[in-house]
Amino acid sequence: NKYEVHFFSFADKIKSNSSPDSLTFNEKQTNISSLFDEIETRYSNRNVGAVVLASDGLYNTGANPFYSADKLKMPIYTIALGDTTIKKDIIVANVEHNRLVYLGNDFPLEIVVNAKQLKGKKSVLTITSANTTVFTQPIFFNTDAFSTTIPVLLPAKKTGLQRYTIKVGELPEEMSAVNNQRTVVIDVLDARQKILILADAPHPDIAAIKESIEANQNYEVESYILDEFNKPLKKYDLVILYQLPNIRNPALKIINELTTASIPIWCFSGANQLLRNNLSILSSVQKVSDCEPLIETNFSLFTISDELKNLIKDLPSVACPYGMSPLDNVNVLLYQRIGTVDTKIPMFYFNTVSENKIATFVGEGIWRWRLQDFLIKGNNILFDELISKTVQYLSVKKDKSFFRVTGKNNFMENEAIELDAEVYNESYELLNTPEVNITITDLNNKKFPYTFNKTTNSYHLNTGVLPVGDYNYDARVKIGSKMYTQHGEFSVSPLQIELTNTVADHQVLYNIAKKHNAEMIYPNDMDKLIEKLITRNDIKSISYSDKRLNDLINLKWIFFVLLLFLSIEWFLRKRNGTY
Repeated sequence: NKYEVHFFSFADKIKSNSSPDSLTFNEKQTNISSLFDEIETRYSNRNVGAVVLASDGLYNTGANPFYSADKLKMPIYTIALGDTTIKKDIIVANVEHNRLVYLGNDFPLEIVVNAKQLKGKKSVLTITSANTTVFTQPIFFNTDAFSTTIPVLLPAKKTGLQRYTIKVGELPEEMSAVNNQRTVVIDVLDARQKILILADAPHPDIAAIKESIEANQNYEVESYILDEFNKPLKKYDLVILYQLPNIRNPALKIINELTTASIPIWCFSGANQLLRNNLSILSSVQKVSDCEPLIETNFSLFTISDELKNLIKDLPSVACPYGMSPLDNVNVLLYQRIGTVDTKIPMFYFNTVSENKIATFVGEGIWRWRLQDFLIKGNNILFDELISKTVQYLSVKKDKSFFRVTGKNNFMENEAIELDAEVYNESYELLNTPEVNITITDLNNKKFPYTFNKTTNSYHLNTGVLPVGDYNYDARVKIGSKMYTQHGEFSVSPLQIELTNTVADHQVLYNIAKKHNAEMIYPNDMDKLIEKLITRNDIKSISYSDKRLNDLINLKWIFFVLLLFLSIEWFLRKRNGTY
C-alpha cells in the first residue's frame, strides 16, 4: 500500500492495465526492449522507484535488452522464470529462402537444424509441397549440442504461392515435436519474357545477340527468317529486326503489326541502308565506313557499369552506312568514331514512336564485340550486360490498368493484412470517389467481404489478422458504367520463433539487475523482493516546492485598498470642512 503499482505485460506488443491473472503465454514473439522503451516514454521525469521484470530472459525480436535498458535510470529487479535444464529436443531453427522466384529456375533453401542431448541418434529431414515429398536427407546427431546448415536446391515447377514444409522426424525421447518443422511460402512467377528475332538472312550477329540474351534465364528467345515466320506477334515482349526493313524486303506488315500492338522494337540496320526514325527506308547506300563506338556520357535511359564503359573504348569497328547525319530527338548511347574523328553521328540510339519504344543499332559486325570481350576478360559478361540492359529497358512494360491492388503476398500470423488500391480515370488521373470492394476467400471457400477505406487520393484496407492458410481475393470497382476487377492471392504463415529456444537465459536477467543496482531473484523468494524494495533508501516520496517573487505593484488588491482609504479620508475631510 506504500506504492502506486503499474502492471504491464509484453510480447510483441505492450499491454497495460492488465492483471497477472490474465496472462495466457500464447503470443508469438517476445520483445523485451520494447518494454523498456514504453517505460521510458511513459514515466520519464517521474518518481519511479523500481522496475520488476519477470521473464525467462529469452527474446526473439527487438534489441538486446541489456543495452536497451540503459535509458532507464532506476533499479531493475528481475524474477527468473523458466527452466534452464537442457532437454532432448530437435529444432528446425531457421530457414533462409527467397520470397520470390521465377518459374523454371532452381531456388536455394538453407535449413538450420539444432539438436540437444541426442548424441548418437539419427533422423530424416524431409521437404514436402502439396502433399508431395520433394527432398529427403538423413541427419546423424554426432554431438549433444548439434547444429548444422543443410543447403537445398529445389526447382520452381508451378506458378503462384507455393508452400513448403520442412520437417525433421521426431524421436520418442524428445520433449516436444512442435518445433521439428517450419513452413515457408515462396511466390513463383512466370516472368520470363519472350523475345523474337526476325532476319532477312542468317548472320553471325544474330547468333551473338541470341546467346547474350539467353544468358539471362528470364528471357526466352526465338529466331526466324522472316519468310518462314507465321506466328502471332502479340505473345512477344520484344521483337528484334535484323537488317529489316531493307530495299528488297520493307517488312511493312510486320512493322505495322508491331506498331499497332505497341510491341517494342530493336532494329539492326544493315551496312548498306539508311533508316528513318520510324523504321522506313530512307535510301540504299553503296559505301560503308568502319566506325568505332564512342560512348555518350550523359546517356540516362539506363546505367552501364564502369567496366563496360572501359571495354567500349577497346571494341573493334563495325561497318556503318556512309552518309548518315546527326539526328534530333533521340537518346544516343553510342556515336560513330570514324578513324580519329569523333562525330555526333549516332551508332546506337533510342527513340519513341506513338509511345512505342524503338532502339536502332546502325552497323554490321557486332559479333566481333562479343569475341573482343572474351579476348580481354575471358568471358562475355560485359557484352552480355550491354545486350541485357537494352532488352530490359525495351521490354519493361508500363502498367496502364485503371484499377490496381497492391500488397504483400505473405503475412505472418500476428500481422494485420493490409492492401492498397488505386483507381484511375481515362486520363490516368487518380480517383477515390467510387467505392472499392473486395472479397477474400480461404481454402475452405469461406468468404470475407470488405470495403476499402478512402485516403487522400487512393484506398487502403486493414482486415486485421487472419488464420494461417492460403487466400485469394477478388476486388471490384465501378467507374462510370464500366466494372473493373483485380484478382490476387496471399498467404498467412505460422510464426514459430517462440519454439526455437526453450532453455531459459537467466544470465541476461542477472546482468540487467546487476547493472541497475538491483538483484535477480527466483519465484520462491518473492517475499525477499518486497523486503528489498521497502528497505531501499532511494525509493521514497519526493516533495516539490515552488517559490515565486512578485512585486507589490503587480498586486491589484493593494491598489484598490489604498484607493479606498484615500477616498474615505477625502470624504471625512470634506464632510468636516477641513479640506
